[in-house]
Amino acid sequence: MNAVAASIERKVHVPLGERAYDIVIGPGLIACAGAEIAARLKGRKAAVITDANVAPLYLDALVDSLEGAGIASSTLVLPAGEKTKSFEHLMAACDKVLEARIERNDCVVALGGGVIGDLSGFAAGIVRRGVRFVQVPTSLLSQVDSSVGGKTGINSRHGKNLIGVFHQPDLVLADTDALNSLSQREFRAGYAEVAKYGLIDKPEFFDWLETNWKAVFSGGSARIEAIATSCQAKADVVVADERETGQRALLNLGHTFGHALEAATAYDSARLVHGEGVSIGMVLAHEFSARMNLASPDDARRVERHLREVGLPTRMSEIPGALPPAEVLMDAIAQDKKVKNGQLTFILTHGIGKSFVANDVPASEVLSFLKEKHPQ
Repeated sequence: MNAVAASIERKVHVPLGERAYDIVIGPGLIACAGAEIAARLKGRKAAVITDANVAPLYLDALVDSLEGAGIASSTLVLPAGEKTKSFEHLMAACDKVLEARIERNDCVVALGGGVIGDLSGFAAGIVRRGVRFVQVPTSLLSQVDSSVGGKTGINSRHGKNLIGVFHQPDLVLADTDALNSLSQREFRAGYAEVAKYGLIDKPEFFDWLETNWKAVFSGGSARIEAIATSCQAKADVVVADERETGQRALLNLGHTFGHALEAATAYDSARLVHGEGVSIGMVLAHEFSARMNLASPDDARRVERHLREVGLPTRMSEIPGALPPAEVLMDAIAQDKKVKNGQLTFILTHGIGKSFVANDVPASEVLSFLKEKHPQ
């Protein structure tokens, strides 16, 4: 990494005792990933898992970097897309890790977006009852959300991310140069998760995003600042509640509605990607909060206005194709992992940056709300 790149690099430390790790954020990190890994881990073998979209762009540079640092590598290239988070591809990943003779001090390296990170982390967490794991996220969504915190998993026909383990990474390398290859749609989808952190409990960050979002999209220091702020926000929550027994659930703002919409579209990325579902879900969460007299309708309008301004969908009617009836969406919500003891749990809000965990939300109110918002 050159001196200019190093000067704008940011680090966020996740203090989890023996499982503490760094999130390094900045340009040019893929090219020096080998040195970063070698400085932290004792092992000298790595199994790199990536997908067919990312491999042509960054796999050779990562492998060269590993080999330059004395780390032998093997690679597995999986199909791109949400449907890769399946038992079939999990087994392929586990077989590759075992075939590469990865021991507990060696590592699995996830090179890609959230799908690859979730799947690879799950494989790393269960092979040999847990091996070292390094995240090299290449999408904005994965850099600010899924690569941090140790939640790994795959999807089931019953819903998203219902099968998995907690397995913290040993290092996260968020190369901001990789974001330059994203489509505008992919970048916008990741931005939904950035905005989420402001809406949870950082109203001043949401204010900043409303003013500076164009600079974040353009790149440079504003983009690094937004990613670092998001990672710090998530790290703080993870340290306080690593296994989501309480306040970590706040990170699911917009996700209960969003996951139901993803399931309703059969995880078809042509129709809806995760960040778009979260965007619609966050608007729905604020509108539902207003309906329940918990927050002002003005807050919901403000959230919708900003997300719409950056180009994200904010209404179910913007999802291409027909959606199943509200009752089917309700079934997906009831299956979602935010259900506790059979009762609905939602992340609702008292206003911008004032989100809270709401237990025992009346299912009848949710269904009525979904019928009202459904594009029939």
